[in-house]
Amino acid sequence: MAIIKPFKAVRPLRDKVGLFATRTYLSYSRKVLKDKLENNPYTFLQIINPEFDKNKKIQTKKNYKLIKKKYLEFLNNKIIQKDKEPSYYLYQSNQNNIDYTGIIAAASTREYLNGSIKKHEKTINKREKLFSEYLSKIGFNADPVLLAYKSNKEIQKIICLVQKRRAEYEFTTSDKTLHKLWVISNNKEIQNISNHFKSTNSLYIADGHHRSASSARLSKIKNSNCFMSMLIDEKQLNVFSFNRVIKNTINIKEIDLLKKLKEIFTIKKIQEIEFNSNFKNEILLITKSNSFSLIPNKGTYNNDLLSILPTSILSNNILQPIFKMDDNSKEINYINGKTPNNKIFRIVNESKNSLAFILKPTNFNDIKEISDNNLVLPPKSTYIEPKLRSGITIFELNKNES
Repeated sequence: MAIIKPFKAVRPLRDKVGLFATRTYLSYSRKVLKDKLENNPYTFLQIINPEFDKNKKIQTKKNYKLIKKKYLEFLNNKIIQKDKEPSYYLYQSNQNNIDYTGIIAAASTREYLNGSIKKHEKTINKREKLFSEYLSKIGFNADPVLLAYKSNKEIQKIICLVQKRRAEYEFTTSDKTLHKLWVISNNKEIQNISNHFKSTNSLYIADGHHRSASSARLSKIKNSNCFMSMLIDEKQLNVFSFNRVIKNTINIKEIDLLKKLKEIFTIKKIQEIEFNSNFKNEILLITKSNSFSLIPNKGTYNNDLLSILPTSILSNNILQPIFKMDDNSKEINYINGKTPNNKIFRIVNESKNSLAFILKPTNFNDIKEISDNNLVLPPKSTYIEPKLRSGITIFELNKNES
């Protein structure tokens, strides 16, 4: 059973939403971030970077207070305001004629802790603790966790009906993505949505493992029983891999690396950097001078859910034994699978002593099976779209709890 709740979102005014909503903070270079903060007084980035223009490092706890202060300033200046009625929010984005549509709601930390909301990636305890403290101090969350559910015709009918109405928000961002948001405050529609999700056995975290875990951690010490989520039909998800660029490989020459790999893989030199087999665990190796297809030999891996995946094969047979690295090594640069292979080739060639491994993505059915069996992939195993904008809806902790 999936328990979700409507909540009173804090949202930008209609004429400010295009200026307020942002990409995830970490996706901006420092130069772009500086430009946005200097030229857009309404961006959500102003709230989470209150001291960006100061040439001194602010202590973490003091920074939390400044963020909260800036948030309250935006409320007082009516750039953002809180809805009067608990609502669900239907959000849609369209880029390159690809639609992603989901329902923004409050999900239950109890459901996460009891396993009804399922995870598939390992989280890092240090990051969990840090983000939990952050949430506790600032008191709000502006980034929904992306939760996938099994296709449901009745939920889809409600979505279609809502989309026939005029959207509360409709704006286009600089990446040519069209964003729309509908507010669902009608009690009957709210009840119907809640009831249909109750018939859903499980929800699956597609993006936001650390945010979910941090909220659950916080719920054990504070009265914070929910976290903001966007629920999306699993068929809409687009799953990519995370590719790896390995830096500082000065201690191993290409010829020696290939000699070691031939003990484990069938190796074929390739001209085009593209997968050329139906093996889902084929790996591509890019060096400064060549590209190779690596197909693991039989006996290299077990046929269990995790061992057969490309991330596990790479980690267990190459990164750990040959490079003496684990998945958290500082010498590994993770690049999302949307990045063209020829760009990764350029990165390798422009970097000293580097090479790259390109992986096939894990399909979502395999991800669900991993989750259902209480197994977890290493961090940075999947890159899943849609990626949601920060600040379109803000969830105030405690004030939305019942």
